[in-house]
Order: sequence, then structure tokens, then C-alpha cells
Amino acid sequence: MTTTRIDRLFARLRDENRPALVTYFMGGDPDYETSLSIMKALPGAGADIIELGMPFSDPMADGPSIQAAGLRSLKAGQTLARTLQMAESFRKEDNTTPIVMMGYYNPIYIYGVQRFLADAKAAGIDGLIVVDLPPEMDAELCIPALEAGINFIRLATPTTDDARLQKVLKNTSGFVYYVSMTGITGSALPDTSKVAEAVARIKAHTDLPVCVGFGVKSAEQARAIAAAADGVVVGTALVNTIAATFGADGEPGGDAVQAAKQFVQGLAQGVRQARVSAAAE
Repeated sequence: MTTTRIDRLFARLRDENRPALVTYFMGGDPDYETSLSIMKALPGAGADIIELGMPFSDPMADGPSIQAAGLRSLKAGQTLARTLQMAESFRKEDNTTPIVMMGYYNPIYIYGVQRFLADAKAAGIDGLIVVDLPPEMDAELCIPALEAGINFIRLATPTTDDARLQKVLKNTSGFVYYVSMTGITGSALPDTSKVAEAVARIKAHTDLPVCVGFGVKSAEQARAIAAAADGVVVGTALVNTIAATFGADGEPGGDAVQAAKQFVQGLAQGVRQARVSAAAE
């Protein structure tokens, strides 16, 4: 497949000897306009890759925070088509920052795979993470996505042994997303020493960058993980930061965009200090 924005980003970061900060938020949470404003603010705050959540009514891999964000989004009228529209609007101002759509296969299946891929490509989507499609189902979406020039990013976990890892990596492109613990998103804190070992094991099988997520909640944790990984993914903590600006009735009240910017700025500073700190130790 042709070189994507994701490939070009990691090539540049290798030259700069720094990890990537990958930020996840739920498209349409708490509403379309606020969510789009948050998306537009992320690169300036230090996000290198944007993970754009596709809301779904039954998000089996996600914890309570992201589940709630998805339900808020759906209640506000967000659809897969509007999530693609959000990416397209973002691209009018930013043609550089990679966008990875993350979610579940059901909405894509209902939308129509070929229609979805054509619309995603036109909207400026660079990669997909579809958590409920294992390698055995690559013909469903993975192979068509690669043929369309869209990276298909796989998850590896602490329980992925070497034999399974070979299957996981077979059609993976862009980067490998290492889930630093078993369980749902936002459920616990990652063990950074074990993360370093896991990243090294994955890298023995692939030249792809390895980004680590699930459980990163602070700039200090991001810095610790970034010392060993090619990127750090932060999702639940950012979703919680946005939700914390809502009023007691659950309605948006505070400045969610500013809160998201400040939180991501701190994460970005932590990630950028990782290699400097590691070299000094």
C-alpha cells in the first residue's frame, strides 16, 4: 500500500528520536460542535495522532467512561456518517495529523464496507482500529482497507503469545497497539516494567512502531511508558477530563475544549521528556 500520514509521522519521529502521543476521544461527545472543536484543538496541544471514536451501543472492550461517552454521543444524534463528516471538517484545516477511527464492526457493516472505505478515504482517514475483528476475519474489512490505502491497526495484549502474535501482525500496518493489561479500557494502571518487556518482544517480530495504551492517566505515566514505546495512547483519562466539565445534570457546562487542551499539553510534555530522561539515567 502507499505511504500514509501515519507512516510519514513515525518516520519523522524516528529522526527526532521521540515517541508519539496518541489521543482518543469519542466523536460527538457531548455534541457534534464541541467534539469537533476538541478535535481541532488536539494537534496544537501536542497530540501527534488522533483516535476518533465511533460511537456504538454495545462497546464490549470499553470501560464505563467510554461507554458513557458513546451513549452521550448517540443521544446527541451522532452517527457513523457524522463521524466521517467530523474528520472531513477537520481536514479542511489540518492535512497533516493522522486520524485513526476506532470502534466496532457493526456500524461499518451496516453502513457497507466498500461505501465506508470510500467515504473514509475521502474524509481523510488514515487508519482503522476495529477491536472485534480478529485476524481470522481479515477478508471482512482488513484486506479491503489495505487495498484502499488505509492502515489496519491491530491490538496485541499480555496474553498474545508468539504464535498468535504472528497472526496478529500478518496484515497489520501503521503501528501495533499494545494493550498494556487484560480487561476493559481505563480499568487499571499499567506496570511499566512489564510494558517494556512486552514492547521488546513485539519488536522482535515486526519493524512496525509499537504504541501502548489502556490505563495511562497522567503525564508521569505517559513519560514512563514512552521511554520504552514508540507511542503512548491516552483515551479514558481524556474522556473523563471532558466529562468533568459537565454540570451536575450531566449537561455540558464548563469549557470542555480548554480542559482537553490543558490535559493533553501535560501529556505531551511528559511524552517528550521520556527519551531525554532515559538518556540522563
